[in-house]
Amino acid sequence: MTVRVDRDKETGVAVVTLDREHRHNAVDLETAAELSEVWREFRFAGEVRAVVLTGAGAAAFCTGIDRGVDVPQPASPYSADDPLIAIGPKSCDLWKPVVAAVNGMACGGAFYLLGEAEFLIASETATFFDPHTAYGMVSAYEAVYMAQRMPFGEAARMSLMGTAERLSARRAHAIGLVSELTAPDELLPAALRAAQTLAGFPTEAVQGTVRALWSAKQAALQQALAQAPALIALGNLAPERQAELFASRRPGTEFRLR
Repeated sequence: MTVRVDRDKETGVAVVTLDREHRHNAVDLETAAELSEVWREFRFAGEVRAVVLTGAGAAAFCTGIDRGVDVPQPASPYSADDPLIAIGPKSCDLWKPVVAAVNGMACGGAFYLLGEAEFLIASETATFFDPHTAYGMVSAYEAVYMAQRMPFGEAARMSLMGTAERLSARRAHAIGLVSELTAPDELLPAALRAAQTLAGFPTEAVQGTVRALWSAKQAALQQALAQAPALIALGNLAPERQAELFASRRPGTEFRLR
């Protein structure tokens, strides 16, 4: 199992942990399938009234799709298979509140998850970035999700600057992406406190409020996401060239933290 689920029936909170610390909690096909299964199962789990989502270890919350994954694609130019399209709770029709506890790096495909959480709590050591453009890839789904959570200029800068910059937790808090900053060892307790509060309220009212909040932006979100496959098909370099750029990166190269 690459997704760990811990339930507390007394508080009504489940903690979902991406459990691939050795790969910086990158999502492979197994992880993607497990996440979808967890969210769909929670729809029927009356004892789960709120969720905390986090990553194992301190280095990373999630670093997106695992670069070692081979995703077969249909031959038709009108179809594309995205293994991350259903890893978030809303895409699986779960309307129970999800609090994201961001520890370390959150980048690329992590935004499929962060984009569908109600709010983010982050460790002071967390960083956010989107490497797509640096490797000849279009940031489409990720950019759309972040444009709904951040001021447009900030989302544009992060999406376009690739690996050259990382958004610090402090800056993320200042622009409203993150609702609360904590010391690293206080991250999970802070997220649990928030989730336990939500789980303690009548769940019908909480879920209805979650649904109302999302209805305020869902039409625009769905219209924007519908454009993503075509933009990716038009703008992505060939997979071989992407792999070359990724292989030529220099781990540890300095990036600008802002």
